[in-house]
Amino acid sequence: RGINDMLQLAEVERAYQRRQVLDLMRQGVTVRDPVRLDVRGRVTAGRDVTLDVNVILEGDVELGDGVSIGPNCVIRDTTIGADAQVLPNCVIEDSHIGPSCRIGPFTRIRPHTSLGHEVRLGNFVEVKASRINDGSKVNHLSYVGDTEMGSRTNIGAGTIVCNYDGANKHRTRIG
Repeated sequence: RGINDMLQLAEVERAYQRRQVLDLMRQGVTVRDPVRLDVRGRVTAGRDVTLDVNVILEGDVELGDGVSIGPNCVIRDTTIGADAQVLPNCVIEDSHIGPSCRIGPFTRIRPHTSLGHEVRLGNFVEVKASRINDGSKVNHLSYVGDTEMGSRTNIGAGTIVCNYDGANKHRTRIG
């Protein structure tokens, strides 16, 4: 089909998106509203995956069995382990989310972040270039950047973890 203007481009894009969504649904993915899911890359999904409205999947995205993505989320170049929950209004880019994690709502996970098994990131949390190990929690209103965090560690509300001397970033290690 030829594309001669922005209207025709939008029509062709919508047809392509519909095909992508139907392929996911044929694989067994539950899509709450097929019209409001955008797939902008390659998505692989396990069994019993649920995608709510206004989700955008970009780049290479892998969703394990039982993953649930809430409304208004953007997931880019990320692997999400089995039984993980991503609550509404989260942005996750270039990261690895371990199994049984609970993310959000309103959480931002920036590139080069890795979460272990059963990690909890709560409301208004931002994590960048960090490793948060099994069973740890950053519950709400916190920033964790360039950090290695041990297992079963709890970061309290309103905590900022960063180590920048004005010229260089340094890793923070929390046991």
